[in-house]
Amino acid sequence: MYIRQILTLLAVALTVQANADNAAGVSSQVEKYLNMEPLKLEVPEMKAELGTPAARPVLDLDVVPPTTSPKMDFDFFKSKTNPGVKPYKFMDDMTFVGIPLFVAGWAIKGDKAMFRVNQKAEKGGKSNTQLLTDFKTGIDDYTQFFGPAMVVGLKLGGYEGRSDWPRLLASAGMSYAIMAGFVNVIKHTAKEMRPDGSTANSWPSGHTATAFVGASLLHKEYGLTRSPWWSVAGYGVATATGVMRVLNNRHWISDVMSGAGIGIMSTELGYALCDLMFKGKGLLRNDMVLDNTNPSFFSISMGLGLGGKDLEFEDQGETVGLKFRAATVVDAEGAYFFNKYVGVGGRLRVRAQSVKDFGDFANYVAIEPIDAWEDLQPYYEAAYPGDYGSSPSDNFDTYLDKVGFQTQTDEAWNANSPVTNINGIVKSDHITEFTGSVGVYFNLPLSDHFSLGTKALIGRSITQELDIDGHAEGNMKDISYTMGLDNRPGHKDALGDPTLSLNDLMYPNNTGEKWTDDWEYLTIGAKSSTSFGTGISLTYRYKSNFSWRLFCDYDYTRKDFTATYDPFHFVQKGMTSGAAYLMDLSKQFSTDEYADGLGLQAREYKTRKHMNYVTLGLSFLVNL
Repeated sequence: MYIRQILTLLAVALTVQANADNAAGVSSQVEKYLNMEPLKLEVPEMKAELGTPAARPVLDLDVVPPTTSPKMDFDFFKSKTNPGVKPYKFMDDMTFVGIPLFVAGWAIKGDKAMFRVNQKAEKGGKSNTQLLTDFKTGIDDYTQFFGPAMVVGLKLGGYEGRSDWPRLLASAGMSYAIMAGFVNVIKHTAKEMRPDGSTANSWPSGHTATAFVGASLLHKEYGLTRSPWWSVAGYGVATATGVMRVLNNRHWISDVMSGAGIGIMSTELGYALCDLMFKGKGLLRNDMVLDNTNPSFFSISMGLGLGGKDLEFEDQGETVGLKFRAATVVDAEGAYFFNKYVGVGGRLRVRAQSVKDFGDFANYVAIEPIDAWEDLQPYYEAAYPGDYGSSPSDNFDTYLDKVGFQTQTDEAWNANSPVTNINGIVKSDHITEFTGSVGVYFNLPLSDHFSLGTKALIGRSITQELDIDGHAEGNMKDISYTMGLDNRPGHKDALGDPTLSLNDLMYPNNTGEKWTDDWEYLTIGAKSSTSFGTGISLTYRYKSNFSWRLFCDYDYTRKDFTATYDPFHFVQKGMTSGAAYLMDLSKQFSTDEYADGLGLQAREYKTRKHMNYVTLGLSFLVNL
């Protein structure tokens, strides 16, 4: 504040002094200027060629032009065209890159899950035979509009892009209209069921199509004309939207790929039609031109992962396993090239593979509550033969009533049954791998626009585990019995062990307590491992600083998987210690193929598998 006042007083003093000098000696000043030599300006030689602003000659007149900040632009209906902007021809900006994406999604849409999740249980909890999932994010409902929100925000802020308001609104409206037509006609014709079983309008993904229309708008308006990183942001968020639709069990990977293809195709077609209608009107900026043939790049990719679709565990002659769907693969990749042929770079890859069939692991979380107690029936039959006919199943309802299930009403069931509700909660039905790799990249130019590429990578792979939790609740039961151990010669079993006998076995009765149990039903994970990768790609450089790339990658890693499986945890929680011991004993003698020898303890399975992955996908590249 004091400095500003001092400078102001100094300026005023100098002005007063200058006026006094002028009044006192005008004649001497006039004589001085009359004797000066004429001012000479040297005009630099101008060449008729284009160049960067830094390369153009500048008149050194020691004058700095005033800088103005962008003005808010609300001229929605006023057309304006900046001079010197080259008009687009019809289909001049088409890449047709959305077609292979759509076709790829259509080709793999038969790869659907045999096991559906998130189905509601029947009333009363008697038949809750489904795995539920609590994974849900609503972010994808908003990220689908990231592209248009950015375009409108930048435009309102006065940051000029490709088009003025009338042309921009027409191009956007045309693009969204074409997309909506394609998506809705195909949805109501194909009638594909969603993964969560909610509705039959899964293919293609409308969220993903909307997101890629917005990303393409941002790319055309600002990525091509101002900075390529606007394009990276738009397509990156659109890709994340598609991935979240898969993780939310709302779409298959085929739906997402076809939706992305429709979004890109619709925007390119919408802009082509508006280029035909508007011609050179309403254009504000030309596309940027990068005078560089070096193939250095940064890219984002989305692909389909094949291979490694079965996972089996063997332990003591028992084989259990899972089946997986095709994987969703997302990459961020970049490389610096020393010349046109050789460079170094790296890749970050996320590979999420969801379960197609839980197989043997689903048997005890998706059972009727009574099935977990059914193994006790032979003991009751032996203790009370009068309760049964020639076949125990003939009088099974009588058996259920006597052991306290009382199935007449929901109220009786909930008041007396040992287990009133049981289900599995899927925390994650994906095995997800995060891989970071570095290596050497190779490029072979075929023409000004096309080139072949390959690479050799080495990296580290980290696995996020599949996780299912169990939930059960019911009435605490107690069982009264005495047990005898016969170790006399000639009374041992076939294995030479003493024989056990149950005496005075009583029907289970309520203790008056309720129980609830939440536990880890199934977890499957793997240790980190070294990964090796290669691949082949075809790159189309459709602009000086933008390219599209079709690629086929191969990756290999050796994984040590561990599965922890605990299906009967709730039984120990829901009974007294004496009753639990009897239940454990019954499991040891059970003939059930899934529970034979399992007992009530958690089981741990281990296996080592050589994982061979093939990834087919499409990359969006920014040439650096």
